[in-house]
Amino acid sequence: MTYRNKYITICNIRGEGDTLKNLKLKSARASLDMSQEQLANAVGVTRQTIGMIESGKFNPSIQLCIAICKVLGKTLNDIFWEDES
Repeated sequence: MTYRNKYITICNIRGEGDTLKNLKLKSARASLDMSQEQLANAVGVTRQTIGMIESGKFNPSIQLCIAICKVLGKTLNDIFWEDES
């Protein structure tokens, strides 16, 4: 399942309670052994914002997506675009 707006397509899957989750972001962050708080500090947002993005409750701006990708060493495609299968 994907969530689309005029800025970006975020790759999500349905989780418990039928919520959408961005698991690519969580996985990339965890692979660097980085906490939500550390990522949030690096991109200038709150830990709650990162948690809400990962849980699918917040759709970040393109500027925030770019900042997150730079910190994680990933591309927008790696984290926020759906794989074509």
